[in-house]
Amino acid sequence: MFTGFGLVILLVITIALMIFLINKVKLHPFLAILLSAYFFALLGGVKVSDIDGVIRSGFGGLLAYIGIVIILGTIIGVILEKSGAAITMANFALKTVGKKNPTLAMGIVGWLVSIPVFCDSGYVILAPLKKSLAKISKSSMVTMTVALSVGLYASHTLVPPTPGPIAAAGNLGIENSLGLVILFGVFVSLVALTAGYIYAKFIGKRVDDSVLSVDLDDEIIEENYGVLPSTFMAFLPILLPVLLISLGTIVNLPAKPIGEGTIYQMFNFLGKPTTALLIGLFTALPLLKDSKSTFNDIVNTGIRIAAPILLITAAGGAFGAAIKATTIAGYIGDNLSVLSVGLLVPFIIAAALKTAQGSSTTALVVTSSIVAPLLPALGLGSEIGAVLTVMAIGAGAMTISHSNDSYFWVVSQTAGMDTQTAYKTHSIATLFMGIASIITTLILGLILL
Repeated sequence: MFTGFGLVILLVITIALMIFLINKVKLHPFLAILLSAYFFALLGGVKVSDIDGVIRSGFGGLLAYIGIVIILGTIIGVILEKSGAAITMANFALKTVGKKNPTLAMGIVGWLVSIPVFCDSGYVILAPLKKSLAKISKSSMVTMTVALSVGLYASHTLVPPTPGPIAAAGNLGIENSLGLVILFGVFVSLVALTAGYIYAKFIGKRVDDSVLSVDLDDEIIEENYGVLPSTFMAFLPILLPVLLISLGTIVNLPAKPIGEGTIYQMFNFLGKPTTALLIGLFTALPLLKDSKSTFNDIVNTGIRIAAPILLITAAGGAFGAAIKATTIAGYIGDNLSVLSVGLLVPFIIAAALKTAQGSSTTALVVTSSIVAPLLPALGLGSEIGAVLTVMAIGAGAMTISHSNDSYFWVVSQTAGMDTQTAYKTHSIATLFMGIASIITTLILGLILL
């Protein structure tokens, strides 16, 4: 049995075991995380008779909090993708930013689209737009490729309703504070986007477009989507839930700005993430009137996409419950909190997991489940501390995207880059983004904690 500092060593060993199972044995993250939870509980001093209950409680408890939100957010994202609404959002961003700064426009387009749509799908959807804009503006295709990839990546790990940040918030017990997570996520992700944009401009001058071998069909957008939705209808399914969640956060501030009467009850109800996203789903339904996909097809696709995320998230909840059932949090609080490492702990764990096994979502879920019981010991037990922890985990979960990450291959293969060029462009850009994000988060921590 491990006790005291031995529990910290055991946690490190368990994380290494998990990475080995996912990365080398190629075991599905769900099983790898679940086995790691049992391993840690058995050696961490949890009574054998209690382990089953601890695991099941952590597994089911987290799904009850966040499962519906992840499913609804995923279905909305699929609707926006299949209906062409993501293209409408992209066109709006291009017109707003203007073609005089095409690299910035491409980054903002990616940032917007990746809030509801997974970055992998978003890149494939927007690749023809990237080529068209590069042609019109006579810009470097390498620069435009990196700008799009970093734009999509910036919001993917930091801004709900993307499932990763939602799952992390649920693990940390702030599923009812998604408004704050969105607010901080927007700010930190825009800093990450800026870092990626600067690197895109830098590397585009040093890598020639001749390294790109794929010629994309400019007509693919019309063929796939036909008549595109209006700008208002394209943005409504995302902006309305965000607005409702934000209002729900505001009315629940300690000062109770509108009291606790009928109006408060209404906004408190509408601002719950499940209610807000369900309303967002209903506002997305008109987008399907010209779509080739039926609503049931969309729901089935969304559930298929969400299922692995739900399983990994629930397994992460089980792992977190196993950690909580040991005395490790008390030991860290009594002995290690003097090191003042705070927000660096979740960043380092997430970055190690991301770099080792490739999936940003897995890194977000697993890291949040690991650090959730440790937040008070790390000086992050407040609501703002938990929100900033999501930011630190998101920063780590984007550091770095390389050959074991499916997004790396989507970007490189769609753009026609060889692996070495993709490392030099896309991977290094994500490194700078992660560093910029954690520095920003640390500064916010110094000001707010």
